[in-house]
Parts: sequence; structure tokens; C-alpha cells
Amino acid sequence: MDPIWLRAALTIVMSLLLTACGDAEGTGDGASGGRTGEILIDGSSTVFPVTQLAAERFGESNRGVRVSVGISGTGGGFEKFCNGETDISDASRPIKDEEAAACAAAGIGFIEMPVAFDGIAIVVNRENDFAECLTTEQLHRMWGREAERTVTHWDDVNPVYPDREIELYGPDPDSGTFDYFTDEINGGEGVSRRDYTPSTDDNVLVQGVAGGKGAVGYFGFAYYVQNRDKLRLVAVDGGGGCVLPSNETIEDGSYNPLSRPVFIYVSTAALAKPEVAAFVRYYNEHGAEIAADPNVGYTALPDDRYEENLRALEEASP
Repeated sequence: MDPIWLRAALTIVMSLLLTACGDAEGTGDGASGGRTGEILIDGSSTVFPVTQLAAERFGESNRGVRVSVGISGTGGGFEKFCNGETDISDASRPIKDEEAAACAAAGIGFIEMPVAFDGIAIVVNRENDFAECLTTEQLHRMWGREAERTVTHWDDVNPVYPDREIELYGPDPDSGTFDYFTDEINGGEGVSRRDYTPSTDDNVLVQGVAGGKGAVGYFGFAYYVQNRDKLRLVAVDGGGGCVLPSNETIEDGSYNPLSRPVFIYVSTAALAKPEVAAFVRYYNEHGAEIAADPNVGYTALPDDRYEENLRALEEASP
């Protein structure tokens, strides 16, 4: 055989061998293991960034699997989940009794998995140079039901503040962040003034606060991290002094009372699909690094909590 053709043939053979080896090495991680299918996820806009990052990284080694992550709020996500429309539900609060009952009535079993710590950030427009710290009482004065059409200017919150109209932005009532905030600040889930601009999409809230000189809003700390150049963060005094949210203050609970865990809920029936089980396993095996990614803005759970999630996954898997 001509030496040139011999070298070409050897190159082709070696290329095929390397590809085969790469496939074999990838099967353990799903890189080239032939895994296909679709994973449907919906729910909290607060949890969206961490789940989306997990989906993107999982997809790098599982290109045959399409992971769709939607945003319809925690409540809207649970409604779809309990109707059997999704495999996984993102939630910024624990499932409510009535939601769990709806799932049970539909025969939907699930595993609750905390995946990160998050704080609720209070943010104002960058031109606001006076609201450095707000007490929980002042937040209640601003957001309580009785504030509707009454507390309309900043000096209504604190007389030393300017007579500037307040523009309020916050999650809509389907949001777990709305439930948690109103419970902690106003004394009950859903107890809130209604004359504010609500949205299921935190990016809309970011744009609203960034665009109004008198604007103030609240949403997950992760969205502040991603938009810190557009907003100014406000400290919160829960009774122990003014504290800014950060990975450290959220994890140790000193950012009080607006620190909380966030969750995914996994359908036990969906775990029969290998791609769903593989994704949930990946999510927890890499949970700490995903949550702590600087572009995401969450705080990782202790390692043993992710290990508990993995044990629960193995016990529930078919």
C-alpha cells in the first residue's frame, strides 16, 4: 500500500478508536451515553437561576436531553406539577398543605429537596441616597395592607426622608417570595397592599426599580447580584441592627428575618425516566458549586444536606 494511503488509513482507524474510547468514558456521566428525552421544570422565578445553571451544565455532557425551565411562580409551578404537567417544580417556599393534598388527589408523589439558601433583597434606585437601612417595622409600614393609598411618599415611611413619591415593585401573589415576605413582614401570607406593580418575572422588577427615582422593590438576592450595577441594596434591621444580605449573613441567619432555603420538588413517577434521575443526581452532586457560582448569587447548603437529598433520590428511584 502507498505510504500516504497507509498513513491516512491509520489516522482514520485511530480517530475511530479515540471516538469509541470517548463514548465509553462518557457513559458514566452521560456525556455520550445515548441519554435522550425532555425534562420539564417550572415554578419559582427566584429558584430559576440556580436550576437553569444546573440545566446548562448538565446539558454540556447530556446533549441528547432537553431541559426546559419555565417561570410561573411557586404557586403556579405547583399547580402544573400537581396536574402532572412537569417533572420538577422550583419553589421558594415549602409546599402548602392544600397543594400537597392536590398532588395526593392526582396521585403525584414527590420528594422535597432544599438546594440553596437565598435572601430576599430590598433594593432601591441608585439615585436614592437616603434609605440606607429599613427596619422591619418600616417595611411593614410601607407594604402592609393598611398602607394602600395611604403611605405614598418616602416621608410617610420616615419623616427625615424626602417628600418623594414611592413606586413599589414586588413579586405577584403566586410567588413563594411574596408569601414569605408578607408572612415575615406583615404577619401573614398574602397580607399586602395591592397598589404596587407585581410580576412573576424578577427581571421586570429589576427594570422597574432601576427606572424610577422613588422606586423600591424586593426579590431574591440572586437577582440583585446579577444586576448590582443597576440597583442599590438596602440593609434590614430585624431587631439586631442593620445587616446587608450576603452569602455569609444569609447562611448564618444574621440577615434576619429575610433568609430562607429554596427547593426543588421532584415527581417520584418522573424518576422512572433515566434522564430525570440523572439530572436530579447531577443537581445534588454539584449543588454546592452551582449555588455558589458568582453569577448566580445563592449560598450553598452544607454538604450533608445534598447527601441527604441523594439518599432520598436513591430510595425513591425505581
